[in-house]
Amino acid sequence: MKFITYSRYDKLLQAIVLPIVIAGFNWILIGDPYLKNLSTFWIATFLTLFFSFGNWLANNFISIKLDQKYPGLSTYMRRAFWRYGSCALSSCLIYTALFTVYTLIGLPNFEPDLSRLALALLFISLLVLVVVFVYEGIHNFARWEQSRQEVEALSKAQLQAQLDALRQQVNPHFLFNSLNSLISLISEDPRQAENFAEELSSVYRYLLRSNESPLTTLSSELEFIRSYFELLKTRHGASLKVEIDIDPVQESLKLPPLTLQLLIENAVKHNIILPEQPLTIWLATDEKHRLVVSNNLQRKTSRILSNGVGLSNILTKYQVLGQAAPTVEDDGMYFRVKLPLL
Repeated sequence: MKFITYSRYDKLLQAIVLPIVIAGFNWILIGDPYLKNLSTFWIATFLTLFFSFGNWLANNFISIKLDQKYPGLSTYMRRAFWRYGSCALSSCLIYTALFTVYTLIGLPNFEPDLSRLALALLFISLLVLVVVFVYEGIHNFARWEQSRQEVEALSKAQLQAQLDALRQQVNPHFLFNSLNSLISLISEDPRQAENFAEELSSVYRYLLRSNESPLTTLSSELEFIRSYFELLKTRHGASLKVEIDIDPVQESLKLPPLTLQLLIENAVKHNIILPEQPLTIWLATDEKHRLVVSNNLQRKTSRILSNGVGLSNILTKYQVLGQAAPTVEDDGMYFRVKLPLL
C-alpha cells in the first residue's frame, strides 16, 4: 500500500512528533492514570497512534493540494496561512473524534472532560504550528536552492552566449572573405571598393559595440543588417535578396543585438545561392509584435560544419532575459523564425 507522502523527511518527523503527540495528548486528556494503568496506557496509545497516522495522511493530502494551488516562494505567506488553518482544523476534528471513541468504548480510568479536551486540542494546534513551520522551512530552502542553481545555470549560459557572440564578432572566415572581396574591388572598381570598405567599417563598429547592452532597437539592427547585406551582396550578387517589410511603429521595439546577423548567416551558410536558384530572405513584423525572419529552403547537398552558434545562441539570450522563446518553423519549403520584440 502506497501512502501519501509530502516530504522525504516524513519518516524522520513522524518518529519525532508522533511520540510527543501520543504522550502529550493522552496525559492532558486522561491525566496520571494514562501512565499508571497498563490497560489504559496500551489502549489509549494504540488508538492515538492509529488516529495520529490517519491525521498525518490527511494533513499530507492538504499540504500537497495547497502546494499545487500556491507554488513557489512568492506565495509563501498565503500557503503557510492556509496550510496551518486547514491542518489545525483537520487535526482538531480527528482528535475530537478520538475523544468521542474514548467515551463510547468506556476507556478505563477515562472521564470525559471538555475543559481537558480544549487543552488537548490547543496542544495539538501548537504542535501543528511547529510542524508547518518546519516543513515550510525545509521546502522553502529546497526551492531557494533550486532557484539558486537555475540562476547559476542561466549565468553560465549567458557567459557562454557572450563568448559565442564574441567569437562571431571576430569570425576569421567572414573577415577573410570580406578582405578578399575588397582586394578584388580595388583594382576592378575603386568607387565600389570605397563603398565596400565603408560598409565593412560600419559592420565591425556595430559588432564591437554589440555586447555593451543586452538589447538594441529593431531600427538599429535593421541599419546594421543593411550594411551587412551589402557585404554579402558583393560576394553573391543578384543571387541573394533581402526583402524588408517592417511596421515603422514597431521599429522602436527591442531584441538582442546580432540576432538578425546570426539568422541571415545561417540562411546563407546552409542554402544554395546561384543565379538560377536565388536565395531570398524576408524580414517582416506581425500583429503580435514579433519579427518574422524567413527564407526559401534549398539546402546544400554537402553537410555544412556548424559551430553551434546561431539559433542556440538566440534562444539562450531570450532565456537569460526571461522572455518567451522564439519559435522555429520548417515546412520543407520555407524556414521561418519568429522573434518576440520587447
